[in-house]
Amino acid sequence: MTNYGFLIDQSKCIGCHACSTACKSENQVPLGVYRTWVKYVETGAYPDVHRSFQVTRCNHCANPPCVRICPVSAMYQRDDGIVEFDPSICIGCKSCMQACPYDSIYLDPETNTAAKCHFCAHRLDVGLEPACVVVCPEHAIVAGDLNDPASEISRKLSTAQATVRKPEQGTGPKLFYINGNDWSLHPTASPTNDSYMWADKVTKQNTTTYVLPVVPAGRVAEGVSRPKQKISKSGTPIRTPQDQGRPLNGPIQIGGRVAGQMVQTAYTAQHKINWHWELPAYLVTKSIAGGLFMLLCLGSIFNLFPFNATTFLATGFTAMVFMLITVILLIKDLSQPKRFLNILLRPQWKSWVARGAFILIGFTAFAGLWWLIEGAAQLNWLSGDIASSLRPIFAWITLPLALFSVIYTAFLLGQAEGRDMWQTPLLPFQLLSQSAMVASGVFIALGLFVRFSNDLFGFLSSTFLASLVINLLITLAGKFAMPHASEISLLASREMSHGKFRNHFWWGGIGLGHVLPLALFAIPSMLPLAVFAAIVGLFFYEYAFVMAPQHIPNS
Repeated sequence: MTNYGFLIDQSKCIGCHACSTACKSENQVPLGVYRTWVKYVETGAYPDVHRSFQVTRCNHCANPPCVRICPVSAMYQRDDGIVEFDPSICIGCKSCMQACPYDSIYLDPETNTAAKCHFCAHRLDVGLEPACVVVCPEHAIVAGDLNDPASEISRKLSTAQATVRKPEQGTGPKLFYINGNDWSLHPTASPTNDSYMWADKVTKQNTTTYVLPVVPAGRVAEGVSRPKQKISKSGTPIRTPQDQGRPLNGPIQIGGRVAGQMVQTAYTAQHKINWHWELPAYLVTKSIAGGLFMLLCLGSIFNLFPFNATTFLATGFTAMVFMLITVILLIKDLSQPKRFLNILLRPQWKSWVARGAFILIGFTAFAGLWWLIEGAAQLNWLSGDIASSLRPIFAWITLPLALFSVIYTAFLLGQAEGRDMWQTPLLPFQLLSQSAMVASGVFIALGLFVRFSNDLFGFLSSTFLASLVINLLITLAGKFAMPHASEISLLASREMSHGKFRNHFWWGGIGLGHVLPLALFAIPSMLPLAVFAAIVGLFFYEYAFVMAPQHIPNS
């Protein structure tokens, strides 16, 4: 079976951009987006300066995460190993862009669909080589069948010291580099400025620099007290462990210069942020809708509070309103909203985007039908005995659907392999606690319009307080107690708590979303304000959680 791959000899590349130009011409790539681009990284200090070039594009992975997450199979893998895309069915959900660990996929500004390097498959199918291979003046780019031992790419790989980008992701990239420069291959190894060689950056993607004070040996920085040093069993002083990812006394010093200042990215492709406020808002509204019905189901199944039809109808209607807002936000975020039905008509079942759509539909259908039956019984259109007999059935079916509606996003974000911070095992539990927090709060706020029993109010108050505390502990534990699985995850976490989104996290998510509601909880008349603060604070937290990882470059 044919298995196509690329090999790029970095020692031959002269940075002429012929490959980028040929790619744009051959595939009619619009201005501002790239399928192939050349990254410039400069190292050293004057007069000993070296510029390295790196041709960057889709890796045509053997195990492509973009294919798994695509809900409609618009991104797919051919039998010959080429990762191809079909713009005619793409709904523009942009999930594939979040799944790619290499920033190789872009949103076409003319078609509003995902696009990337497709190995010039239309040329291969008629016996021609990709345009970039043909045009390269140094023959630095080789394409061919990795399974054919007689092919040029196989022969070169059998003798050359080749490497790939981010092998730890487990994607099996088939874009190999000979003499690949580590400063270029690892996007976080070299700092980027707000301006490149020929242009200002469209989106600021460089991470916040954390520099600790450099203190000469034997001296203590002014205003800093030296802690009492621990001594080992042998009598040698013990160095205090540093925070994860922070070297002692800041950046490493080489020859009196800071190492980070001896390397810089001079030019690379500019990638825009793909997911914005709609996703954080949808996380909040979905948590309220699913959480309200979870509380109703638990109350009905375990008799946690007396069932009251008026209370059920008011709460169920509120949940349906928030679910409608959720659907509107989901469709609005699509670049091709008119194709939304493609998820239902041609779902790709490995994708949690597709699975989530059907979970939300199932939840809405059963919860809505239950609400209609209770409403019909209240209006005497249906026997109350029939409604009572159906109630436990609907409660048991709706409960898992409501639960999955709340937590499935954790598995969706887990498929977004380009954003490591989202892939935390705590996320399903965090989403559940967030849902209990805002749903019980909205339920309490409905008490301003619907008369509640004392048992119900006590249950809701206890749930609101407990979920506030639990979610605060999970949030802080996930942020500061759990080690990060990768450097990308660590940098995104710092961007969230100490960088660009620190105010959203601390003042919004922690202060407004947790500390203030806990303080107001002791004053019964201030409970509605506490609920409002928790909901708004949760949105600020989710905004920081969604945006921060997207500001860490993957290429």
